[in-house]
Amino acid sequence: MLSVPVDANFQRLLDQEDTDSDGRITIRDTGPKRFQLISDTGESAEVAGTYALSNLLQELAAARLGGLHSLQLNPAELDGKPVERLSRTIRERCWGGLTRHITPATLAEVLHDVKGDGKLRCYVPATDPIGLSFYQKQQQLLDFDLRILPTPAPYDPLLALNSAPGLLALASDQSGAPLPYAVPGGRFNEMYGWDSYFIGLGLLQDGQHALVRCLLEHFRYQLQHYGKILNANRTYYLTRSQPPFMPALLRAYLAHAPEGTTRAWIHDSLRLAQEEYDSVWMGPTRLVPSTGLSRYFCAGVGMPPETAMRFYGQIMAPYAARAVMSVEEYRRAYQNRKLVHPELDAYFSEDRAVRESGHDTSYRLENCCTRLCTVDLNSLLGRFELDMAQLTEEHGAPEGGRSAEAWRELAARRRELLNQLCWNQQAGQFFDYDWVAGRQRPWESCTNLFPLWAGLASSQQAEHMVNGVLSRLELAGGVASGTEASRGPLSETRTARQWDFPYGWAPHQMLLWEGLKSYGYAERAGELAFKWLRMITQNAIDFNGVLPEKFDVGSASHEVFAEYQNVGADFSYLTQEGFGWTNASYQVGLTHLSSAQRQALDALRCSKA
Repeated sequence: MLSVPVDANFQRLLDQEDTDSDGRITIRDTGPKRFQLISDTGESAEVAGTYALSNLLQELAAARLGGLHSLQLNPAELDGKPVERLSRTIRERCWGGLTRHITPATLAEVLHDVKGDGKLRCYVPATDPIGLSFYQKQQQLLDFDLRILPTPAPYDPLLALNSAPGLLALASDQSGAPLPYAVPGGRFNEMYGWDSYFIGLGLLQDGQHALVRCLLEHFRYQLQHYGKILNANRTYYLTRSQPPFMPALLRAYLAHAPEGTTRAWIHDSLRLAQEEYDSVWMGPTRLVPSTGLSRYFCAGVGMPPETAMRFYGQIMAPYAARAVMSVEEYRRAYQNRKLVHPELDAYFSEDRAVRESGHDTSYRLENCCTRLCTVDLNSLLGRFELDMAQLTEEHGAPEGGRSAEAWRELAARRRELLNQLCWNQQAGQFFDYDWVAGRQRPWESCTNLFPLWAGLASSQQAEHMVNGVLSRLELAGGVASGTEASRGPLSETRTARQWDFPYGWAPHQMLLWEGLKSYGYAERAGELAFKWLRMITQNAIDFNGVLPEKFDVGSASHEVFAEYQNVGADFSYLTQEGFGWTNASYQVGLTHLSSAQRQALDALRCSKA
């Protein structure tokens, strides 16, 4: 064990090994890959290889952040087992980096929104006087714009709220102090709907039960005050929800930490979940009466205000040219409704619905999302119904709530409709159903496998999918969002979408692992989990501990440049957050591995010396 002076070694290491000056030591750097680590007593030890050197950089950077001038370090451990190091990083650093505590010291950071207009604003529902009192007190310490949000909001969200975006308040404790919550990471500095389910699974795996309880409290608060579990708690998300996972998270939480959970709290949670089911997912805008299935839908008009203009330049350019305006001039006029174009309104209506689906964006859903009863949404709702049945059976129905039998009847009916409208025997998989055209949309997507997670597929259907579409989706790093054949060719005008081939995402992997295991394919789930974790581990080894939002599973690389780049891949010295559901997929994925697979991951080292 050496006592190492932090600052002196930190700067020497960067000067020698970070040859591209990006604040990281990766396989892209061309330094000697051998560094003499000097101790406080003048002793030295050689650290060699990209992996060990990047770990040294991370240790020194963490010490600097902690205000340490000297660090106790065993150089031999810098080249230790990568799985243990990466899992510990997630458990001990990343979850803390993703947790937001609203205090006088942190409020400015939490209110800040790189997707907004740069001004600090907070909206508190008129129905939450305790929360309002807390934020009014904070105004004495921090200059920010505090507004009361009428509930329900009696105004056009485009004109009234999108012009002054801000953070939406979440749940507080009995004293009025806001409860902590977890964010995905990077520019996503707020609590997201379906992200929170997957993040919650990772937190439960790492024993952070209290934070998962807080996530559930925030779900409850959003249903009570905003009428839905939001895409995220910013004003520009008030018009849309996200894929529904509240009963699934509630079941997972109760399985891990049932102590101290009262029957009254569970009943109130079930009551709110039933209200979400009835008013949102089976309500007039999302239920398609002609099918009995549901669709994604988002109210509002115009371009989603949280999205950078560059992603819509190709769409708006022809309209701007016809109006003899620059694209930016046209955008401003269109967003302020000085120009109205029904065709463009229709495009953005579909685009907003895609964002409610969580799959923003994909050619599977582009310009047709609201006309599809998707396999993913209706599988999630089928699981919602089955989870509510199970919870009701175990804890009783709340006053006015459905019985367990009634919930199971709803799930059975949804299974029947999925089989009738979405199952394709010839293709051996489920397809999204275009209710306007009255036919299936034969797009091969990982979401076609969601009935496995939901428990809505028969054993024969599961066998068809495992031996068929799954084999076409499986690539070097795991399961792709869709097949190349379904995505079709790309060009200068038809550019890549991040939820299409060849990109893979943690939520798809996690749902698929659980679904396969539940249908008796545990070994297959382990093989896929191993591919996914091997890719994450290798990229972390080669690229300074990176834990990003998504991957190219074809090349097994985090270097993804489609649409929004790759959140979590841009950092200096060490990742302090990773990315929420990627972190979770690593911790949960380890539980699906055999001992031999775990040993194979620990044997990984840099792909370049």
